[in-house]
Amino acid sequence: MDRSKIVALVTGIISIALAIAYLVVVQIIDFRGEMLPAPIVETISIGWNI
Repeated sequence: MDRSKIVALVTGIISIALAIAYLVVVQIIDFRGEMLPAPIVETISIGWNI
């Protein structure tokens, strides 16, 4: 095989591996449950102390 074909193959493999890793990380984060918003009262009180 030519060098350019080897580089293209390796680049494709790395790209697919990164895509799969990204999907796994997103699934893990999504599995933790619903995110709760920050309390508004504490955010305002911190602003008043400054």
